[in-house]
Amino acid sequence: MSARHWTVTLLAALVALLTIAPLLWMLSVSFMAPGEAAQFPPPLLPADPSLANYRTLFSTFGIGRFLANSILVSTLATILALIFTIPAGYAFAKLRFTGRDATFRLLVAALVVPGQIGMLPLFLELKAMGLVNSYAGALVPWLAGIFGIFLVRQYCLSIPDEMLEAARIDGASEGQILRRIVLPILAPIIVTLALFVFLGSWNDFMWPLIILADQQLYTLPVALAAMSREHVQDNELMMAGAVVTTLPVLILFLALQRFYLTGLLTGSVKG
Repeated sequence: MSARHWTVTLLAALVALLTIAPLLWMLSVSFMAPGEAAQFPPPLLPADPSLANYRTLFSTFGIGRFLANSILVSTLATILALIFTIPAGYAFAKLRFTGRDATFRLLVAALVVPGQIGMLPLFLELKAMGLVNSYAGALVPWLAGIFGIFLVRQYCLSIPDEMLEAARIDGASEGQILRRIVLPILAPIIVTLALFVFLGSWNDFMWPLIILADQQLYTLPVALAAMSREHVQDNELMMAGAVVTTLPVLILFLALQRFYLTGLLTGSVKG
């Protein structure tokens, strides 16, 4: 291996170490006794590893309920996003209708608008509909994300028109074409989009904080933030909460990262 390759490898290893070090220390602190992480210099490893912080989270603070809330919201957001986004992306790529290209350009232009700008009008609209403080209101922003429509549309452009026309000539309806031909071809981008939505909805903090007033409905990020206001000095407990919040999606991403990256990169260059 040449010196250049060694240099690149060492730099990559250094960047990886700097990235993962805070996560490893977070995991280590979660097993420490109360006050142990506040020492100077802070210890890298717990003197007497214990699951006491995790037991406190689940028995005293009921974090299991918030974990279930996050799983429910993220799963529903993923399913609904796929139901709405895939047909929309396919329609923009392969179906002809008045204003198709102009509408798509408008949607792409909206990608540059920060999402926080639309939170107030969306909140007022959902309030008028009676959807505030409900999971239905929390799910609305994920129903048809513009980025997801863009990904599906770009991938659909690679599907030969001749294949679709042959299916139409054989008498297949658009719904049958979508289910039997398009969806199998879109498998990589479907996995990518599903993982993208699940991770985004799981980690979302601002919108659930705005739309959910009942503490029993809180998702993990919101519940952890509320808990930190009362236990800001309990570093070990907060780190345990951060591990519970981070670990499920980290494992999910590591398990599916090959499909995620493949679908994302492929979808970005289609068309």
